[in-house]
Amino acid sequence: MVICKFAAVHYGFAGATFKQEAAMAKWTNPAKGISYRHLRVSEMLRRTLADLLAEGYPFETDVPSVSITVSEVRLTSDLKQAKVYVLPLGGIRADETVAALNQERAEIRRLMNRRVHLKYSPSLHFVLDTTFDRVDEVRRLLQSEEVQRDIGEHTVAAQT
Repeated sequence: MVICKFAAVHYGFAGATFKQEAAMAKWTNPAKGISYRHLRVSEMLRRTLADLLAEGYPFETDVPSVSITVSEVRLTSDLKQAKVYVLPLGGIRADETVAALNQERAEIRRLMNRRVHLKYSPSLHFVLDTTFDRVDEVRRLLQSEEVQRDIGEHTVAAQT
């Protein structure tokens, strides 16, 4: 069972009082402006949801029995809504899987609450993750003849 209150121990905040821990939770990552607590909670939810989906609970709707990857969980600033990016293994029946997960999100949230203890449990919204498709597109573009020609001209000019 993962408990958010004790997650601070893993990040070097052991022995901090509640007031000190609250002040530390407001620290922000200078590069992104997202608090470290926000990042910790989203990663904790991602791991918990991945474990739940890997265990394959029998849901009422027909959730396809494929391995589902939970790649990211994005939370709102108040931590009350979560957008969960998922992708079935191989992209098989992706739309059906996302639709079935959205129908079962109340049950998944209930099961998640048994493992993660937060003051407010975020409402879940499952979305198909398209980052792998974008990576393939960028890879395809980089291997095109036009780009290879431009890279070759740039490399020759840099060497002289």
